[in-house]
Amino acid sequence: MALLENMRVFVRVVELGSLSAAGRSLRLSPAVVSHRLQSLEEHLNARLLNRTTRQVQFTEAGKVFFEHCLEVLEAAERAESSVGAIGGAPVGSLRVTAPLGFGRRILAPMVPRFRAAYPQVDVRLRLSDHLLDLLREATDVAIRMAPLKDSSFVARKIADLPRVLCAAPAYLERRGVPARPEDLLSHHCLLLRFPGSQQFQWTLTTPQGPMTLPVSGQFDADDGDVLTGWALAGEGIVLKPLWEVADHLRRGELRVVLPHCPPEPVTLAVLYPHRNLLPAKIRVFIDFFAEQARAALADTEMAGAEPNAAP
Repeated sequence: MALLENMRVFVRVVELGSLSAAGRSLRLSPAVVSHRLQSLEEHLNARLLNRTTRQVQFTEAGKVFFEHCLEVLEAAERAESSVGAIGGAPVGSLRVTAPLGFGRRILAPMVPRFRAAYPQVDVRLRLSDHLLDLLREATDVAIRMAPLKDSSFVARKIADLPRVLCAAPAYLERRGVPARPEDLLSHHCLLLRFPGSQQFQWTLTTPQGPMTLPVSGQFDADDGDVLTGWALAGEGIVLKPLWEVADHLRRGELRVVLPHCPPEPVTLAVLYPHRNLLPAKIRVFIDFFAEQARAALADTEMAGAEPNAAP
């Protein structure tokens, strides 16, 4: 097993281009990554990589060995998956990524329950509101609430999530309540902004059809929870999935804006790699997540089923 793990480290170093990046991906320190590479080279009695502080480069032996490593690791995963499928006991590490807010409140509480049901699967959870490169991050499962563009991954739709525009009563008293979608253009809109984000354009459902508005505001952030905090503090109008702000609406801390022209819903989906033989650990996690997520979201949204609308 030590040889197999050292091969995995070698492959990640090559794929990501540095020891530190591979270490972050595998949750290992650069020193451990370096030690495993050294052990592998000593085992093979050959230098695989020329390493500097900033980059790594193949040696001729390393290039040949890399191709064989990919074949060996894929075969090992197929073997592991087939045994798990036959024995009914999924095994191995499962790398899962999800948006921050969803991961904290919906996904994270599921993980101990999943681990109790499948004790031989270790879940490695990475949360980010950024759209990560799933192949580069060696992701097994990605939870997405965004347009799905990863053509190398299969998407399984879980639900369409309703969204609302909302603001604190103090903000609406100070700035006025928008009566038409166009009124948003003169308001402080709190925006989720990062490379690739499209949330600086809000698309609302109107009687005339979808209307896209190039909104703007004084504040933006790459963390959705920060935007919720600003909205609660009376700093502007925020666009949120209903489940995320349902409790605030129920308590009157936020009020729905333009309830007659709601934002378009967002699709919650699970992404996983195209594979001829899907590992059992991925298959059971997706099924578990789909059931648990629908139940959790239904309970959460029920609190905001009759959201407070701005007068």
